[in-house]
Amino acid sequence: MFKTYQPTSKDIVRSWHLYDAEGQVLGRLATRIAICLMGKHKTTYSTHMDSGDFVVVVNASKVVVTGKKEQNKVYYSHSGYPGGLKARKYSEVKEKSPEKIIQLAVKRMLPVNRLKDDRMNRLKVFAGSQHPFGGKINKKATK
Repeated sequence: MFKTYQPTSKDIVRSWHLYDAEGQVLGRLATRIAICLMGKHKTTYSTHMDSGDFVVVVNASKVVVTGKKEQNKVYYSHSGYPGGLKARKYSEVKEKSPEKIIQLAVKRMLPVNRLKDDRMNRLKVFAGSQHPFGGKINKKATK
Protein backbone atom coordinates (compact mmCIF):
# COMPACT_ATOMS: atom_id res chain seq x y z
CA MET A 1 0.00 0.00 0.00
CA PHE A 2 1.42 3.39 -1.01
CA LYS A 3 0.75 6.47 1.06
CA THR A 4 0.08 9.90 -0.40
CA TYR A 5 2.82 12.42 0.37
CA GLN A 6 1.59 15.15 2.70
CA PRO A 7 4.00 18.08 3.26
CA THR A 8 4.50 19.50 6.74
CA SER A 9 5.52 22.99 7.83
CA LYS A 10 9.12 21.76 8.21
CA ASP A 11 9.24 20.92 4.50
CA ILE A 12 8.55 24.49 3.37
CA VAL A 13 11.59 26.15 1.81
CA ARG A 14 11.01 29.70 0.59
CA SER A 15 13.16 31.23 -2.11
CA TRP A 16 13.17 34.71 -3.64
CA HIS A 17 12.11 35.57 -7.20
CA LEU A 18 12.80 38.83 -9.04
CA TYR A 19 10.46 40.01 -11.80
CA ASP A 20 11.19 42.99 -14.04
CA ALA A 21 7.86 44.55 -15.09
CA GLU A 22 9.36 46.70 -17.83
CA GLY A 23 7.44 45.99 -21.04
CA GLN A 24 5.46 43.13 -19.44
CA VAL A 25 1.69 42.80 -19.91
CA LEU A 26 -0.03 43.39 -16.56
CA GLY A 27 -2.31 40.34 -16.49
CA ARG A 28 0.30 37.84 -17.62
CA LEU A 29 2.84 39.16 -15.13
CA ALA A 30 0.29 39.06 -12.30
CA THR A 31 -0.56 35.44 -13.13
CA ARG A 32 3.08 34.34 -12.88
CA ILE A 33 3.52 36.25 -9.62
CA ALA A 34 0.36 34.72 -8.10
CA ILE A 35 1.57 31.21 -8.97
CA CYS A 36 4.89 31.87 -7.20
CA LEU A 37 3.16 33.35 -4.14
CA MET A 38 0.88 30.31 -3.84
CA GLY A 39 3.71 27.82 -4.40
CA LYS A 40 2.00 26.07 -7.31
CA HIS A 41 5.30 25.87 -9.19
CA LYS A 42 6.68 23.50 -6.54
CA THR A 43 6.26 19.74 -6.44
CA THR A 44 5.38 19.96 -2.73
CA TYR A 45 2.33 22.19 -3.36
CA SER A 46 -0.64 21.53 -1.12
CA THR A 47 -3.84 23.57 -1.18
CA HIS A 48 -4.19 23.91 2.59
CA MET A 49 -0.60 25.07 3.27
CA ASP A 50 1.17 28.27 2.34
CA SER A 51 4.32 27.00 0.63
CA GLY A 52 4.87 29.97 -1.70
CA ASP A 53 7.98 32.05 -2.24
CA PHE A 54 8.91 35.71 -1.84
CA VAL A 55 8.48 37.86 -4.96
CA VAL A 56 10.16 41.20 -5.70
CA VAL A 57 8.88 43.24 -8.65
CA VAL A 58 10.90 46.16 -10.03
CA ASN A 59 10.03 48.78 -12.67
CA ALA A 60 6.32 48.69 -11.83
CA SER A 61 5.87 52.08 -13.46
CA LYS A 62 6.78 50.56 -16.85
CA VAL A 63 4.15 47.81 -16.92
CA VAL A 64 2.02 47.65 -20.09
CA VAL A 65 -1.69 47.07 -20.61
CA THR A 66 -3.19 45.95 -23.92
CA GLY A 67 -5.90 47.55 -26.02
CA LYS A 68 -7.57 50.73 -24.80
CA LYS A 69 -7.21 49.90 -21.11
CA GLU A 70 -4.83 52.83 -20.70
CA GLN A 71 -7.80 55.19 -21.19
CA ASN A 72 -10.77 53.00 -20.19
CA LYS A 73 -9.68 50.92 -17.17
CA VAL A 74 -11.18 52.17 -13.89
CA TYR A 75 -10.40 51.11 -10.32
CA TYR A 76 -13.41 51.22 -7.98
CA SER A 77 -13.47 51.30 -4.20
CA HIS A 78 -16.34 51.80 -1.80
CA SER A 79 -16.25 53.06 1.77
CA GLY A 80 -19.40 51.19 2.75
CA TYR A 81 -21.41 54.36 3.26
CA PRO A 82 -24.04 55.80 0.88
CA GLY A 83 -22.32 57.83 -1.81
CA GLY A 84 -18.93 56.35 -0.88
CA LEU A 85 -18.00 55.01 -4.31
CA LYS A 86 -14.63 56.22 -5.59
CA ALA A 87 -13.55 55.69 -9.18
CA ARG A 88 -9.97 56.28 -10.32
CA LYS A 89 -8.70 55.86 -13.86
CA TYR A 90 -5.70 53.67 -14.66
CA SER A 91 -3.64 56.68 -15.74
CA GLU A 92 -4.25 58.45 -12.40
CA VAL A 93 -3.22 55.40 -10.38
CA LYS A 94 -0.13 54.89 -12.56
CA GLU A 95 1.00 58.48 -11.93
CA LYS A 96 0.33 58.50 -8.20
CA SER A 97 1.37 54.98 -7.13
CA PRO A 98 2.33 52.51 -9.89
CA GLU A 99 3.05 49.80 -7.29
CA LYS A 100 -0.67 49.68 -6.49
CA ILE A 101 -1.52 48.49 -10.03
CA ILE A 102 0.50 45.28 -9.71
CA GLN A 103 -0.53 44.70 -6.10
CA LEU A 104 -4.24 44.93 -6.98
CA ALA A 105 -3.87 42.67 -10.03
CA VAL A 106 -2.07 39.99 -8.01
CA LYS A 107 -4.39 40.31 -5.01
CA ARG A 108 -7.43 39.73 -7.19
CA MET A 109 -5.84 36.61 -8.73
CA LEU A 110 -5.21 34.92 -5.39
CA PRO A 111 -7.94 32.72 -3.88
CA VAL A 112 -9.99 34.33 -1.12
CA ASN A 113 -9.07 32.38 2.02
CA ARG A 114 -7.06 32.71 5.23
CA LEU A 115 -3.74 32.42 3.41
CA LYS A 116 -4.27 35.45 1.15
CA ASP A 117 -2.89 38.09 3.55
CA ASP A 118 0.27 36.09 4.26
CA ARG A 119 0.84 35.60 0.56
CA MET A 120 0.38 39.30 -0.17
CA ASN A 121 2.85 40.19 2.59
CA ARG A 122 5.53 38.27 0.66
CA LEU A 123 5.01 40.47 -2.43
CA LYS A 124 7.35 43.47 -2.64
CA VAL A 125 6.72 45.94 -5.49
CA PHE A 126 8.92 48.91 -6.43
CA ALA A 127 8.29 51.61 -9.05
CA GLY A 128 11.97 51.92 -10.00
CA SER A 129 14.77 49.47 -10.59
CA GLN A 130 16.26 49.75 -7.08
CA HIS A 131 15.22 47.45 -4.24
CA PRO A 132 16.69 46.60 -0.80
CA PHE A 133 16.56 42.79 -1.23
CA GLY A 134 19.65 42.39 -3.45
CA GLY A 135 21.48 39.86 -1.28
CA LYS A 136 18.51 37.53 -0.85
CA ILE A 137 17.63 36.96 -4.50
CA ASN A 138 19.33 34.12 -6.36
CA LYS A 139 20.44 34.97 -9.88
CA LYS A 140 18.89 31.69 -11.12
CA ALA A 141 15.48 32.71 -9.79
CA THR A 142 15.40 35.94 -11.83
CA LYS A 143 12.53 36.04 -14.33
